[in-house]
Amino acid sequence: MESSNTPQQEEKKKKRGGIIPWILLILSLGGNGYLFYMFDKEKKRANEQVEIVKTVYVERDNVQNELLKLKDEYAALQTTDANMQAEIEAQKARIEELIKEAEKHKGDAYYIAKLKKETDTLREIMKGYVHTIDSLNTLNQKLIVEKKEITGQLNKEKDKTTQLNRDKEELQSTITKGSMLTSNSITAMGVNLKSGGKKQVPTNKAKRADLIKVSFNLSENKIAKSGPKDVYVRIITPDGKEMAKGYDDNYRFIFNNSAGYYAGKTNINYANAEIGVTAVCEGSSPLLPGKYMIEITADGAVIGQTTLTLD
Repeated sequence: MESSNTPQQEEKKKKRGGIIPWILLILSLGGNGYLFYMFDKEKKRANEQVEIVKTVYVERDNVQNELLKLKDEYAALQTTDANMQAEIEAQKARIEELIKEAEKHKGDAYYIAKLKKETDTLREIMKGYVHTIDSLNTLNQKLIVEKKEITGQLNKEKDKTTQLNRDKEELQSTITKGSMLTSNSITAMGVNLKSGGKKQVPTNKAKRADLIKVSFNLSENKIAKSGPKDVYVRIITPDGKEMAKGYDDNYRFIFNNSAGYYAGKTNINYANAEIGVTAVCEGSSPLLPGKYMIEITADGAVIGQTTLTLD
């Protein structure tokens, strides 16, 4: 027997047949909407990644520019402090390394951020160097000024000391000159010895003269050193030789920072008052006719001169 659907069943089939297309349409629209949503989400995420990369590159460029600027600023730092200069050179080398690192990690946001932080640290360190160098320069300038002042004062004191020494030397020279003995009333004559030397007869004949007698006075001098004094008579003969009984150390003496031989010597006791002195002068050979140059010496200085001519 064939089954027949009732009108109600047919109606239900029609309704089901009409609902299914709508369900499929709704599902299709929902799927499309979901796909559009996911596409839009991925697009936004991709755009965000692009922006992030752009931001990282910009930040990288900023860090590189900052490092290059910092490099120039470090290069301008100069100091005479060897330890500080060594530290500055080390920081300059580190900056060169960071510039290379920035190029190498140009897309790494974390690394670029790390470089930026180290760049800021290097800048703070540089500020410290600048402050220290300025302080040292200021101190050096102050020390230079103080040194000039002290040097000026020392030069003034040196000039004063030099002048005082000159004054002292001049005063000492004046005292020395003032304390030197002087002679006056100087006379010289040839003497002929008779009666075995007991009798002395003046003569102006060289062939008769046995010796030369020199007489003089030592002047009064209150500031001269008193006491025993050796007074020497030096005679240059007409032939230019020194007259002396011998030419050894027994007849050698010092005068005017020179050495010579004396013809006569006498010892006196000087009491700062005028005193008469006579010296007998003898040679080792007969006297020659001509002019004799005579010098009187005391305390190492020539204090009187005269001449004697024998025929």
